[in-house]
Amino acid sequence: MKTVITYGTFDLFHVGHVNLLKRAKELGDRLIVAVSTDEFNLQEKGKTTIVPYEHRVKVLESCRYVDMVIPEEGWAQKEHDIQKYAVDVFVMGDDWLGKFDELKSLCEVVYFPRTQNISSSEIKNALSVLAYINKELT
Repeated sequence: MKTVITYGTFDLFHVGHVNLLKRAKELGDRLIVAVSTDEFNLQEKGKTTIVPYEHRVKVLESCRYVDMVIPEEGWAQKEHDIQKYAVDVFVMGDDWLGKFDELKSLCEVVYFPRTQNISSSEIKNALSVLAYINKELT
């Protein structure tokens, strides 16, 4: 059995996430998704999520490409997860290109191109602009 793993926040789940998960699943028999906890996002990544961790997990568990969801609680856990789950392929978006090459001694590392014109950050920015406009109009 070939095992694939990917990591992410998966806030405001969108087609870019679906594309990543579908392509990752095509590389193996089992896809594990490590979802960044709210604490990890805030304390280590400096990001606040809109959708709480538990809800993001439920969304990912309902996705047909995902076989297992685990928490991501820190940057350093990737090596441990690869060994614990006997991972063959580590997948990330190409916005992380080269940042996880040190894992190549443990498994294959693949960077997929991001889906054009969509990201959780762009959605959050658009929502902020709309909220600002709405506030100014009222």
